[in-house]
Amino acid sequence: MTHSHPSYLMDTTVLSNFAHAGRPDLLPMVLGPNLAVTPGIMAELRVGEQAGLVPTCDWAWLTVLTPTDGELTMARALQRQLDPGEAECLAVALHRGYRFLSDDFAARRFAEAKGLTVSGTIGVLLKSIAIGALSLLPADQLLEKMIAHGYRAPVRTLRELATD
Repeated sequence: MTHSHPSYLMDTTVLSNFAHAGRPDLLPMVLGPNLAVTPGIMAELRVGEQAGLVPTCDWAWLTVLTPTDGELTMARALQRQLDPGEAECLAVALHRGYRFLSDDFAARRFAEAKGLTVSGTIGVLLKSIAIGALSLLPADQLLEKMIAHGYRAPVRTLRELATD
């Protein structure tokens, strides 16, 4: 696997949380440069920005992966259980073996059942602490901002999860 190959495929939930917190830059800082989305996710993000639901950010650093016909067929089948964006994202992640970043419960359960490595906003925040990009307090402040903008976080503070 080469380094130019995206290793994480993200959905709108994670991107919008970091946009709301004003720190989309943390994603490549913490996860590395190999981050990707699908055209459907990018479209969802742009619709959210245009509607004023998500702060407008510069996402030029994200790789946009065009799904193959096989991936699109799988995505259509997954839409019975998942939102179109998550379905497209998951189909590409499954076909190409990427790690999947989402905060959507149904999408995460499905991805885990299929053997994908799954993480999300909390995982990125915890990793930012682990690598020293943020200390616990600023990471918790970002989490607070995300929760204030509608993120249904599984915890109120990262202190419950952070390991020293």
